[in-house]
Amino acid sequence: MSGIVVVGAQWGDEGKGKIVDLLTEKADVVVRYAGGPNAGHTLVIPNDKGGHDKIVVRLIPSGILRPATRCVLGPGMVVDPQALLGEIDELRARGVFQDDPTTSRLLVSERAHMILPYHTLVDGLREKGAFAVGTTKRGIGPAYEDKARRSGVHVGALRDLDRMARHVARALDAWAPTIRALGAEVPTPEQIVAHVEKVRARILPLLGDGGAAVDDAVRGGQRVIFEGAQGTLLDLDHGTYPYVTSSTAVAGGACAGSGVGPTAIGRVIGISKAYTTRVGGGPFPTELHDQLGERLRTAGGEFGAVTGRPRRCGWLDLPGLRYARRVNGLTDLVLTKLDVLTGLDTLDLCVAYDTPNGRVRDLPVGELDTAKPVYETLPGWTEKLDGARSLAELPLNAQRYVERIAREVDVPLSLVSVGPQRDATIRLRDLFA
Repeated sequence: MSGIVVVGAQWGDEGKGKIVDLLTEKADVVVRYAGGPNAGHTLVIPNDKGGHDKIVVRLIPSGILRPATRCVLGPGMVVDPQALLGEIDELRARGVFQDDPTTSRLLVSERAHMILPYHTLVDGLREKGAFAVGTTKRGIGPAYEDKARRSGVHVGALRDLDRMARHVARALDAWAPTIRALGAEVPTPEQIVAHVEKVRARILPLLGDGGAAVDDAVRGGQRVIFEGAQGTLLDLDHGTYPYVTSSTAVAGGACAGSGVGPTAIGRVIGISKAYTTRVGGGPFPTELHDQLGERLRTAGGEFGAVTGRPRRCGWLDLPGLRYARRVNGLTDLVLTKLDVLTGLDTLDLCVAYDTPNGRVRDLPVGELDTAKPVYETLPGWTEKLDGARSLAELPLNAQRYVERIAREVDVPLSLVSVGPQRDATIRLRDLFA
């Protein structure tokens, strides 16, 4: 079994990009299996001047920074062609691509669905209304709606624009009442085709059978990483519905979204911050509404990589992590941003919830708007952590904090991140062993 799934164990933004980047030291292929340009994964890498550069990838898998790693956009994704090309150009300008990425490094599944201008139009209009859920307004939800009602357009449709125009016309007929009701003008199929025709020549060489490519890699004994987007509690089926994303964010989606079977998966790594954040609307019981929450936001740089929106911040939720362990089948836990907690005298840790039906240790997903978190208070620490490369080098209270988390979640702790840089990492287990 050569496949490793990397999944967010909270509401997204857990630091999956850094962990995937670290894992690609030994990986051959990285495949994104869900989501679209709403997922910003931030990578901090050393430069030739002795400092560090920050690079944000949205559609392209985080493994793109490793010259020998092939990156696949899986059939479960939704892809905005213009956004993809903009990202390629940005990476090339930063020196990431030393050659033409269309030759071998980047493959876009022809069965991924396209995000088209009417999707972003509807998404933006809806977010102005009373039922906004806090999307990134990049057309993700409407594109998945089209996929579910069988009126979506595959990226592979770019090969035949006449046929694509017929598919677009059918989709626009379905969207027209909604667009008009929201006060906008319905675009024509000709306008949509003209929009994609500008980028078609550059997209076509990237297309291929993503599922077959991933299967070949697995069967060939290559090391494959399945990179998730968003987080467990944003999953369409298992998250805090309706304040969720439009795709499968849990580990089970890695197979359906990549085109391989479950026997391809050997390990599932859950990523969690040492505290909790959330973007957009929805319940967040451990959220801090005071200066402490603002301190976490500032110290952690908690602003959306895609939108720049400030993230809501709060204490770590152990019932939430236990829930993530169950629905993902976690084999490993990775803790990120432990360094952000430095300087706090005490730390509150949510260990259970009080609900109308009594106290529970598991996350009451359907009752989070009324459930009350039960906290235990632990001592904090003042020492900086960025130089630690083993648990023994952490302050005693920091050691106790991470050990308590691993014990409560009942999943082995494999990595602890103590800074955004690649080397600011405590490695406890070889994730490819």
